[in-house]
Amino acid sequence: MTRIVCIGECMVEMAPLDTVGTYRMGFAGDTLNTAWYLAKLLGDRAQIGYFTAVGTDSLSDQMLDFLGSAKIETTFILRRAEQTVGLYMIQLQDGERSFSYWRGQSAARTLAQSGKDIAKALDGADIAYFSGITLAILPEQDRDTLLEQLQDFGSHGGQVVFDPNLRPKLWHDTATMTSAITKAAQCSHVVLPSHEDEATWFGDATPMDTAKRYTDLGASIVVVKNGPGEIILHTERGAQHLAPTHVVNVVDTTAAGDSFNAGFLAACYTGLSPEHAVDTAAQLAARVVTHRGALVPEAIKAS
Repeated sequence: MTRIVCIGECMVEMAPLDTVGTYRMGFAGDTLNTAWYLAKLLGDRAQIGYFTAVGTDSLSDQMLDFLGSAKIETTFILRRAEQTVGLYMIQLQDGERSFSYWRGQSAARTLAQSGKDIAKALDGADIAYFSGITLAILPEQDRDTLLEQLQDFGSHGGQVVFDPNLRPKLWHDTATMTSAITKAAQCSHVVLPSHEDEATWFGDATPMDTAKRYTDLGASIVVVKNGPGEIILHTERGAQHLAPTHVVNVVDTTAAGDSFNAGFLAACYTGLSPEHAVDTAAQLAARVVTHRGALVPEAIKAS
């Protein structure tokens, strides 16, 4: 059975309801969202694990219970007695979301303090999945430790999958961000960027420029998401321009990219070609954005 380990930060999510000023509490976070959708899509066909650090308080316990109920492996999640979990609140305007964060005491910032802990979590895994946010929350030394472990994992036959997910507010400066993203891409086999972010911070004029930059860094598969625009799939056979699924009623774009990534990886795992995997992923993301919140059970179709 294939084992996929997602690495990052799970947070408390406060998502707005229809009544102004009311929110629903849940748990989410970019790599956790992908893990959740992978677990739903693949079921018993694969083992989906999550690697992070949480506190020992009741809210951290609730988070672990939630992950377990979603059939996400929590065996290697670290516990930090002196810390807790982060929280974010979603604001929506015309379907587009913005976030307010409270993560100063987040134990996830310590997830890469020990290379041995990362190695244990990845032992026996086939795929490691992480993001630019995973990197952004870590101190520089810990960031280097994580990338060293992922490089080692990849050199021993594992597949490293990376979503750059650029969030400049989490970084000390943009030069540090772009340097770290580039280093991460150099140890990744699959890169899943979003062109809008890449154009702003790397100066890519077109999605094809984004795809070429990441393939030049060594990625064998690059899928460039572009909102409602064309998706670029770049493999060793060259580049293809693929149309995304048209969405009429966008309610909330939270987790659009995270669910796309899960749909793509799950489809590839079940034997679809990369081209068909992109189509499957786009259909899933299109369903997700017609609902509120990051984790949308209604968007998962029975296989």
